[in-house]
Amino acid sequence: MIQPEFIDLLKALIRQPSVVGAEHSFFRVLQRELEERGAKVTWYEGLLVAQGKDPFSTMFSAHIDRHGLISTGPNEFQYAAFISANRTDLLNNSVSEELMSKITERFGSVPVFAYEPWSGAYRGNGVIKNSYVCEYRNNLIFEIDGLDSAVAGTPVAFEDKLKITNGRLEGQLDNVLTAAALVHLFSQGFEGTAFFTAQEEAGKSWRYLLEWFRRFGGSTNRLFVVDTSPFPTVEAANQQLLVLREKDANAAFNKEATDLVARLCQQNQLSYLYKDHYVEAENVRLTALGEKPRSMGSTEMGRIINASNGLVDGTTIQIPTTGYHTMSESASIESVEAFLKLLLSLSTRPGEMS
Repeated sequence: MIQPEFIDLLKALIRQPSVVGAEHSFFRVLQRELEERGAKVTWYEGLLVAQGKDPFSTMFSAHIDRHGLISTGPNEFQYAAFISANRTDLLNNSVSEELMSKITERFGSVPVFAYEPWSGAYRGNGVIKNSYVCEYRNNLIFEIDGLDSAVAGTPVAFEDKLKITNGRLEGQLDNVLTAAALVHLFSQGFEGTAFFTAQEEAGKSWRYLLEWFRRFGGSTNRLFVVDTSPFPTVEAANQQLLVLREKDANAAFNKEATDLVARLCQQNQLSYLYKDHYVEAENVRLTALGEKPRSMGSTEMGRIINASNGLVDGTTIQIPTTGYHTMSESASIESVEAFLKLLLSLSTRPGEMS
């Protein structure tokens, strides 16, 4: 059973804006929640680090940015992730881009609000009236009623609140769900380190993490990156409680770390699936049908392994969801319970981390 304290925390955090590239105000909220739970909190550019009494015992990382918009001109708004990444083209070379190209129609009539990125101060609200891929800029463009006065550079968040329906948590869960889990872990006596990174959806978060490890990392920098993982249907998501990986499009993950997570899943009777195996099997099927293969996906873990030249390795743990990158992304309560149980199990086995 999920503790009411966790649900209350998640409800509070999901209401706070954290648009890609404008996460400062969310860091301020996280700092308060973490310090109330006894963590030592330090800010760096693009990174908030929360530490317990034994920082290198277990290390988790969650990105805290969520998709939203940014004003790019008079009554013109674009997807913040592409602005933050200095991207001008939608290349369809990632899971995120493949799906966003298909779901522009889902944002019609979605309420949004503008905010000041450092303080989180409210700057007005509106409703998305249209969204489309511009044929000239090859990027997602949004039109909004009610935010005509927003100046260029103003972040615009999707108005959100947590819903619980038919045994599932629903909202813009990626990635406030696992970030909330790491905050909650400190309530349970967690003594390791939790990293909260910015701009993961723009492909930049690994840089902030790597800078920290270059300055402060130990001889064994084993990292567990936590996130959500998309599935096409509720039925497909419910086939397993948790999602693991042996690799992504960037790198192979640490085998010992992955095997440890799998072993703990088995010991705790938590069903799991390897997402890379799932995608490979799906691509065999799609190729046989003459259809385009799916992307293997690009994760924070794979990016930092690929770039760190052996300084950082580890593996990933994900919660299966549906409705990826929409306001109705959902995860089963059973999966979230399994995820919280696994994190606690990992954090109480520091001797197995080295």
